[in-house]
Amino acid sequence: MLKKTYELELKLEKEKKQAAIELIQSISNLWYEDTIELILFRNQLLGKNISEILNILEYSSKFVLKPISIFDTVHLVKTLQTLELPPSKIDIGKLVYEYKIDNSDASLTDFLKIKLQGIATAKRISPKDVVLYGFGRIGRLVARELASKTGNGKQLRLRAIVVRGEITENILKKRASLLMNDSIHKSFSGTVVPDFSKKALIINGITVYLISANCPEDIDYTTYGIHDALIIDNTGAFRDKKALSRHLKSKGSDKILLTAPGGEVPNIVYGVNHSDLNLETTFIFSAASCTTNAITPILKIIEDNFGVVNGHLETIHAYTNDQNLVDNMHKKNRRGRAAGLNMVITETGAGSAVTKAIPSFEGKLTSNAIRVPIPNGSLAILNLNIEKETSLEAINDMIKKYALKGNLVEQIKYSLSDELVSSDIVGVAAPSIFDSKATIVSKDRKNIVLYIWYDNEYGYSHQVIRLAKHISKVRRFTYY
Repeated sequence: MLKKTYELELKLEKEKKQAAIELIQSISNLWYEDTIELILFRNQLLGKNISEILNILEYSSKFVLKPISIFDTVHLVKTLQTLELPPSKIDIGKLVYEYKIDNSDASLTDFLKIKLQGIATAKRISPKDVVLYGFGRIGRLVARELASKTGNGKQLRLRAIVVRGEITENILKKRASLLMNDSIHKSFSGTVVPDFSKKALIINGITVYLISANCPEDIDYTTYGIHDALIIDNTGAFRDKKALSRHLKSKGSDKILLTAPGGEVPNIVYGVNHSDLNLETTFIFSAASCTTNAITPILKIIEDNFGVVNGHLETIHAYTNDQNLVDNMHKKNRRGRAAGLNMVITETGAGSAVTKAIPSFEGKLTSNAIRVPIPNGSLAILNLNIEKETSLEAINDMIKKYALKGNLVEQIKYSLSDELVSSDIVGVAAPSIFDSKATIVSKDRKNIVLYIWYDNEYGYSHQVIRLAKHISKVRRFTYY
């Protein structure tokens, strides 16, 4: 009997893996042939292996409290492939879930046509050239993501990277190596070949020029065949409207996106206040900070449903390149001490920056930060006094609801784990990872403590790209 059970388990596991292989092939075909990107409850599927696919399905089943099987998923995707769909991004996990709870007698094909009927009115999009101005931590992660999601080039096209200093053959090799290899995010799952004759990196077979410049005004992008480009400035050198406007003097530039908080320009947390933008009259944008992107989606939910009286934000943040590796002089207090050996109290502007996305938070939040000896992965702790009485279950259920549907599904990943630690969240594309097991509610039911994890590099980079797609008007039809 036990042997028979074991054999049946082996057979089922083999069938699951075979189905996962089919799913991987279908995901690739839809992306590279039709620019249709499939995700599963906001988890990226493109480039995932068999085990990763099956693990995502297991998480999804626990998340929605219903079995989301690999076989049902493959069947749905095969049916999707029979439909005529424009470039789009579709959450197949949500579709499988909705089909399982749907009480109609409609066929899967008819069900999908009904659910995706808005796809017929999807607007046509024109590709947008992108230039990365600076090539540091965020710049390289954005480059990786843009390169891996180029597909057939119908959305954002990475065309050039601007750096300072002479571009020698050795420098080009070093730039290529830094893009290809990363101590935190591991090897790039593509190819990077330095081409000194072009002064370019050939990334996944596509030429991306390296341009040396000390001033934005000195560059003529049109000489590289680049026109009406979105300039993503990740140098940190230009922080206000006047300085960032210098990019607009470059021939071939169109709009500017700063990957840091900006002065006198719209500070946008995609998913929260991006719809407030007038894309016809605004040319310079800020993607705010990693911490602001982590806390603002959660704060919006609490403010809209429970009302926030006041509160405090404490950020436990990974060390950054701004700190010293060993004790040395630094213009800011405490940051001169060795980052890998000390917890360092420092300031954060994230508490006040929230007001740029949610004006009702003016004067409500105090904030501080502690830099800790890990290279990536951070935690924001929100201690909030609220207007309406609540319970731990009500708070968690409300945030889970927003993580499942609505305007914040890309921004919030709802964690069910009792064992979540900082290394577990490295590589998560959502800017807010809500730790449901850590929520605290006071006895009087009007004080709550929420724990929000975030990959301060990877999650933030994806928010930058989401905003870049929005301001470039290359967002596809989405269903999730």
